[in-house]
This record gives sequence, C-alpha cells and structure tokens, in this order.
Amino acid sequence: MFPIASVLPALSRVKIIDVGASDTDEPPAYMRLAGALPYVLVGFEPDAEECRTLNAKNRRGHVYLPQAIGDGRTRTFHRCATPACSSLFEPDEALAQNFHNLAPKLQVTDRVEVETHRLDDIPETAGAEFLKIDVQGGELLVLEGARDRLSEILVVHTEVEFLPLYKGQPLFGDIDAFLRRHGFLFHTMVPFGRTFRPLVANNDDGWMRQMIWADAVYVRDFTRFSDLTPEALLKIAAIMHENYQSFDLAALALGTHDRLTGGSLQPAYLKRLSGR
Repeated sequence: MFPIASVLPALSRVKIIDVGASDTDEPPAYMRLAGALPYVLVGFEPDAEECRTLNAKNRRGHVYLPQAIGDGRTRTFHRCATPACSSLFEPDEALAQNFHNLAPKLQVTDRVEVETHRLDDIPETAGAEFLKIDVQGGELLVLEGARDRLSEILVVHTEVEFLPLYKGQPLFGDIDAFLRRHGFLFHTMVPFGRTFRPLVANNDDGWMRQMIWADAVYVRDFTRFSDLTPEALLKIAAIMHENYQSFDLAALALGTHDRLTGGSLQPAYLKRLSGR
C-alpha cells in the first residue's frame, strides 16, 4: 500500500505514549505508524532494570520513564512467573487453570507496594496523540489518571479483557463505557485467547474460540470530526491508514478536513486507493 505521506502535506511529529513499554516477542502496537511517520515516544516501564535497558538502546526520539502508571494511589504490584503477566491486580490462578499454558504464567512470585502516577501529572506526556496501554488489567486505572490527556489524544490502543484473569479487574465493558464518556468510539479489535483444557490437536492448543483478551482501538468520535483541528484530522487519517489499514476511516477524516479547509485531499486519497 502507498504511504499516505505521498498524499498529505507535511505533518508535525505524532507523539506516542506507551504505558507498559517492556520489550516482548510481539512488535509494538504502533510499529507501522513509527515506520511511516515522524514521531516521538514517551514510554513507561516500572521495572528499573528493564527501563534502563530500554533507554540504553538509544532509539531516536524515544525516552523511557520508570513510573508505574495508574490512578495516583499506592497499590500492590504482583510480579508473576512471566514478567509480562505482572499486574496491579492479583491473578486468578483458579480461572486460568481452565486453559492451556496460562496458569503457570500467572503464578505470583513476589508482591511489592508501589506508588502509581497519573499521566495527567507527568509533564512529558502533554500533547500526546496516540496512547497505547498494556498493563494486565490496570487499563482503566491508567485512563482514570489521564482525563486531561484524553482531551488531546486522538487514538487509544489498549488491551482489554473479557474474562477476569485478575481478581476485581475492570473488563471490556467498563473501559468501553469510560472511553465513550470521554469522546471516543470503538473502531476495531485484535482478539487473543487460549483453548480450554483438555483439548489439544496435533500438539497444537491453538483451537481458540473463547476470547479472553484483545487489543481494542478507539478513535475520536467520527460524528464529531468537525470539532477537531485540521492537523488532528490529518493525523487521524495517517494513523488509520498506516497503522490499521483502516482506509475508509482515513478517507472520512480527510473529507472532514476538506470541508473545514476547502481542500481536496479526500479525492486525491481515493484516487490513490483505486490505483489510478
């Protein structure tokens, strides 16, 4: 697919907040965006050693901070056998026992009291437009501490869960209701899950139908695109095109941009999409 930068005027840098920035085997949720558009990134990794490792990589435009992000309260951090499963909520190992290869990852190895920090109180997060959250059940705590930042953010890419793998954690419905109250609409989802025990076929436990968690993408309410600035609309179009291949929503944003500015970016974009 063609780079949307070939159709748009030059954009200022997109500012990304990455809450839960530790390196994993999976590419970051903003990988395509970062490869196509100018950007800066502020990442948060509360494990001090991991945070130092991330900063030592000297990625251009990246800075990583060691704060635990949440609602500003002191909470218990549960370290798990698989570090990426660690959470401010206690894992429900009994529920996890129903699925292949899940309970061992969630086994708690240590508990420590941590002071969480609100994104609203961290100056480096001001002006962000893309918020990625992956904090194992603590997503709503992050959002509750980012009410001011959400007034500027254009796209939220957050992990959500449909089963309470962590005791007392907010689920998808709670996060969806919160984001809708703050001017976002659900756009798309990447599902994940596990197969119920004992089914295994050909040594593969990937016959998953039970959705346990997903990455959910929220975008500013498209019925109110005209309330946004022309620059914000260009950035929504760019993020949707590059990161999600959501060409229809990108075109919608460009159409609103044209009506506000008298431009003709949407026809040029549609022409490129049709290959003409």
